[in-house]
Amino acid sequence: DIVFKNCGTLVYVIDAQEEDYEDSLPKLVETISVANQINPKIHFEVFLHKVDSDFMSEETKAERQQDIQHYVSSELSETNGDVLVSYYLTSIYDHSALEAFSKVVQKLVPQLPTLNNLLDILISSCNIDKSYLVDVVTKLYIATDSNPVDVHTYELCSDLVDVVIDVSYIYGVGENGQMVAYDDKSTSAIRLNSGMVLYLREVSSYLALVCVL
Repeated sequence: DIVFKNCGTLVYVIDAQEEDYEDSLPKLVETISVANQINPKIHFEVFLHKVDSDFMSEETKAERQQDIQHYVSSELSETNGDVLVSYYLTSIYDHSALEAFSKVVQKLVPQLPTLNNLLDILISSCNIDKSYLVDVVTKLYIATDSNPVDVHTYELCSDLVDVVIDVSYIYGVGENGQMVAYDDKSTSAIRLNSGMVLYLREVSSYLALVCVL
């Protein structure tokens, strides 16, 4: 009770490569039912993990996700009514896990509509294609504009944060000669061979505005 009362989000991870992955579904339904009764405000997120392209076809991914959603929704409808559960396909071989966690975190940000609206104003005023407000430690984006998220572009923006931090660790010099990886002067603009420009600008100690032009 203590855990669930103070919980904002519950993330349940299922190993998609296990042949007996269905055995974990009754526990998932039970966990959601108990948590929802204690705290109806909890967000429920299911990660179908290890959906790696080398081991699983797109058809198999979709089929397993559909099977899980159908089972969970039918079981919950009998006990808890309409409980909203979100599903994500994730893998460590791409940025799908980062993108999924980004969407999970965004649900916990009260200022999200305001931040998204500000980014919409920014891209329309400055002729920017896409913008993200990124946490520089985790590379999760806590807000973005209303333009569709392109996974490949998000990967580039995430990699840009790593580049800025890595280079700053080598060459960044702050007060008293100490090396500073990220501060209020941190900024970067990189032009790719495709003509695309990636732009980063410090917003706060932990946030960066990353744009695609």
